[in-house]
Parts: sequence; C-alpha cells; structure tokens
Amino acid sequence: MADIPVYLVAGFLDGGKTNFINGILEDGFARQDRTLLICCEEGEEEYNPKALDNVTVVTVADEENLKCSQLKAWEKQYKPKQVLIEYNGMWQMERLYREVLPANWVLYQIMTFVQASTFEMYAKNMGQLMMEKITNADLLVFNRCTEELKATLRSRNLRMVNRRADIYLEDNEGNSEDYNNDDTCPFDLDQELIDIPNDDFGVWYVDVMDHPDRWAGKMVHMKLIMCHSKKYPGIHCPGRFAMVCCENDVQFLGLIAKGRDLNQYENRDWIEVTARMAVENHEAYQGKGPVMHVISIGPCEKPAQEVVTF
Repeated sequence: MADIPVYLVAGFLDGGKTNFINGILEDGFARQDRTLLICCEEGEEEYNPKALDNVTVVTVADEENLKCSQLKAWEKQYKPKQVLIEYNGMWQMERLYREVLPANWVLYQIMTFVQASTFEMYAKNMGQLMMEKITNADLLVFNRCTEELKATLRSRNLRMVNRRADIYLEDNEGNSEDYNNDDTCPFDLDQELIDIPNDDFGVWYVDVMDHPDRWAGKMVHMKLIMCHSKKYPGIHCPGRFAMVCCENDVQFLGLIAKGRDLNQYENRDWIEVTARMAVENHEAYQGKGPVMHVISIGPCEKPAQEVVTF
C-alpha cells in the first residue's frame, strides 16, 4: 500500500492555522496531487472555495470520532495522494500519532502557529498542550507580533524547547523574521578562562549548542550536576535542570564530558568544573557537537537557584 504524506497544522484557536492553509492552497499546494483536508476545529476563518478544486474537505467535530478506521474509510473513498490536518488545539497530539494515523499515513511535517499575544496565557494555563505543539513542530510561527512581543519571545529561549524547528516571528503586516537572528555571542570570548555564572548557564547552553565552533578551544568554568548516561553507557553528560517554558517543562540540559575522575561522582552530585571545549562527532548528537574536556573537577555546594530559568 502506497504511503500517503500527512501535513499536520497545529495550534490553538485564532492562531492562524486556517489562514496558512488558505495560503498554501492558493499557492498551488494541491494543484498536482489530490488532497484530503481534515478539519478538526472550526474557527472564524473559512477555507477559500476558489482554492479547493483538487481538495476534499471533511470535518471532525468530536475527538472520539477521529479514528483510524474513519481515516481508512476516507482513504478508500477519496483516494488522496496527500493529507492536510487542521488539528484542534485542545486535543492531545500523542493520540493522533499512536492510535489514529494508519500505518501508511506518514507524518511528513508538523507546522505550529501561535498568536503571540496569547502564548504566555496558554503556556501558563495549558502548559502540556502548548508544549507538545512546540516541541514536536518542524515549523513554528508566532504571528501578530509587536516589537515588545518579539523581545519577550526571544527572552524565553524557545530554542531550548525545540532545537530542530524553523522558528519565525511574524508581524501584523505578515512580515517574518528568523527567531534566531542575532549571532552575537553573549559572553566575552577573549578571556583566558570564561566563567559561566549559575544564572546564565541556559544562555550559555543555547549558544554553545547553536555555535559549537566558536567555543572550540575555549576554557570554561561552571557548576554542574553530574549525570552518567543510561542510553550511552560509559558516557558522562553533566549539566543543569532548566525550566524552559513553563513549570511543567523542566528538562535536563547536558553536554558530553571527557576526562579523569568523572567516575568518582554519583548522579546528581554537584561538581565544579574547568574544561576546554571542543567540537567532536558523537552518537548522542547524531553528528558533531560540543564536548567538554575536563581539566579539573571537584565537589561544590549547590547554587541558591538549582533550576535554571529564562
């Protein structure tokens, strides 16, 4: 049975999902391939009928009615070559992956749209629903941004939540800019030993992961929590716990470390480390990434604020 590519458009009500779908359909997304559009949320915007020549639209009002058997029935009836799903922001995406999509419906791309002014509210009150739409996205667009909202969103360091997504900030006129448009290093790289303050570990982590080459050969000093990888036995990956987006999203941010005496410390021991940074291939990074070559290590008191915030 032939694979059918699925393009998932996610986000909450008034996030701009329907406008995006209208735009790609008007640009010819369905011109060559027969398309099934599954609408799981009815907002104020409507699909442009002039762009639906090669598109069949079906509607699912209740989550319980979105079933694998129903999707297979539509496949048999409409014979689509590709599928667009405008997903309901209040429905969990994991169920779609695990229970709903037929085996030959291959999820090609997840595009998440967020009205910038509502992000903080949804992150605070519906953290899990918001986070899954951000962490799983291949494309993430915050629309209706003011300059103040752009600054606020950048201060949240959303790269920590999703490192692979293309993230854009769009203003009220539809002009977009890359979320990560400032390549200026937030630390003084001319210092012989660069001290990473406890409160700035998250900022440093983002920078060293995004720009490992400019940290290669630099000496750094910081406090970390020891971690011995379960997935990669024998590998040490000290780091810090960080609250990236909301209280329900505490993640461990670790880096590969090499050197003597690392085995002397247990998981969750606080350590003070001086290391020389390098860029090396490692399976944990699925390619090249930053590696700490530890020069000195010792126990230390934990900082007043154990969890890094942004």
